[in-house]
Amino acid sequence: MPAPTTPVYLLASHQPALLAAMEPVLLALGARVRIVLSVEAALAGLTAPEPPSLALLDVSLPGLQIDPLLTSVRAAVSSQRLPLVLVVDTVTPQWICLLDQGLVDDLLLRGDAAPSWRLRLEQVLRAHRQACELESLREAALLSAQVDHLTGVYNRESMLAMLFRETDRAQRMSSALSLVLFDIDDFGHWNARLGAPACDELLSQVAVRTAHLLRSYDLLGRTGKDEFLIGLPGCDAPLTLSLAQRLCRSIFGPPFRVAGQSIRLSACFGIAHSLGRSPLVVLREAEQALQAARQLGPESIQCFVDSQRPDAAPITLFSPTSGEDLLAW
Repeated sequence: MPAPTTPVYLLASHQPALLAAMEPVLLALGARVRIVLSVEAALAGLTAPEPPSLALLDVSLPGLQIDPLLTSVRAAVSSQRLPLVLVVDTVTPQWICLLDQGLVDDLLLRGDAAPSWRLRLEQVLRAHRQACELESLREAALLSAQVDHLTGVYNRESMLAMLFRETDRAQRMSSALSLVLFDIDDFGHWNARLGAPACDELLSQVAVRTAHLLRSYDLLGRTGKDEFLIGLPGCDAPLTLSLAQRLCRSIFGPPFRVAGQSIRLSACFGIAHSLGRSPLVVLREAEQALQAARQLGPESIQCFVDSQRPDAAPITLFSPTSGEDLLAW
């Protein structure tokens, strides 16, 4: 485990007396101190790729215009804002306004004693740590609500929400959007034969294999126990069919290894195309196409338009010989 990095605190002032009094306080807080003597150097330090963990800015710096500087810092720092403390002579309405807006974290009076400075800086750092922890918890809770806990892909609700956004984009740009819905054949058999833990591992492996074959902006979600939905922005009918064929070969061709055994799975695929319509409508069409594929037998792929023709022939893709003893159904 790597050793924790010593934080760097930025101290911007041109007054030797303040620098001499403040530097020991910052060192006592366990940090390395970087001293800058100008507004330009302060701005460069605050907007660096790795900004300091705390910044103290003397408002008496020649040429300092606090509002433009804060605007530049906020535009440059994409992560949570670093704690910023102003060193002032008196508390004015301008500084109070910056505090109220959350643009600065505290004010240190130049004439206060060093113990008072340290106490206030410790409070600033503690509040900042708590804010970062709360933000991390919020992001974790949001992510947890969006993903399927077993496979790590999106759950049904999140998948539909993103498909609505993709549909809006497809309408604005007059671009294609397709859905591929696939279901593992006779998964109940494997659940009874191998047990729930082994089948959970199979589902996770299916999700991983599928994600590896998709583009970074494609969408993948688990919409049922053994059912997965793929959203394909920019994919028209021929491209979507070609991808479904590739998925069938690459995901389900090689055997899965679970519980010390090689397992041969297969799946059926249903395809539907958005044409700018509600994702709920398109998903129902993909479900109908998937149902038609199931009726045709394992490893069948059906488009919604094909599923309306009772004499449509299945697209059958056989797995290559692996040279292993496989459990198949």
